[in-house]
Amino acid sequence: MTPIQVAEKAARASGELLRENFGCANVVDEALHHDLKLALDKESQDLIFGIIAESFPDHALYGEEGIAGNQESEYQWIVDPIDGTVNFFYGIPHFCISIALRLKEEIIVGLIYDPMINDLWTVVKGEKPYLNGKEISCSPRTKLEESILYIGPGKTEGSLQKGLERFGKASLRARKMRMMGSAALGMAYIATGRLDAYVESRISLWDIAAGKLLVEAAGGKTTLTPHPTKPDVWGIVSTNGKIPIEEVL
Repeated sequence: MTPIQVAEKAARASGELLRENFGCANVVDEALHHDLKLALDKESQDLIFGIIAESFPDHALYGEEGIAGNQESEYQWIVDPIDGTVNFFYGIPHFCISIALRLKEEIIVGLIYDPMINDLWTVVKGEKPYLNGKEISCSPRTKLEESILYIGPGKTEGSLQKGLERFGKASLRARKMRMMGSAALGMAYIATGRLDAYVESRISLWDIAAGKLLVEAAGGKTTLTPHPTKPDVWGIVSTNGKIPIEEVL
């Protein structure tokens, strides 16, 4: 099986697990002011990693819930087993599984799967991006006044403040604003033309690795600004590549 086929197999298995547990009482491992960690996050990641390791036992595995595999490998799978955990916990059916494969510093495979509506986005470096097997592209919109923007609020005090400031400023220009709770789905929506931009001042690699490749393959643009002290944490501006997003940042 190819890497994208293995990623799909793992995502669909994890998606079945999440559907079975959606709307049930889920064990909370950690409750923070603006976030949750569920036992199911770890269970989902272990399931994904197990399937990947069957085909690629020498690859490194790096996820929100920890690492596994051969950490000396040039190939690294980057996984968010539930992107949108708070949505999932509260019974909001807007969350996904994000899987990417990185060769050295370059993402070469990306997959985002929404198990609740069975939407599967896939992309391989240098090839066209797809949603459920059909080629996709970013929207042709060029004006902020015609656009829908997703501004992520962040979780720390500083990123929350920045997000709210951006939301207020952008809301005066955009057709509609959204805060959706899943960075990966936000980027998948940009690649499909459902949204026109996603902006957040602090986000982790596993949230955006697959989405970055997907958006760029669909004709969009993603700019990452590294956090000054935390590795694999970034500020992100991802757009259809056409709207003047800098006017509201």
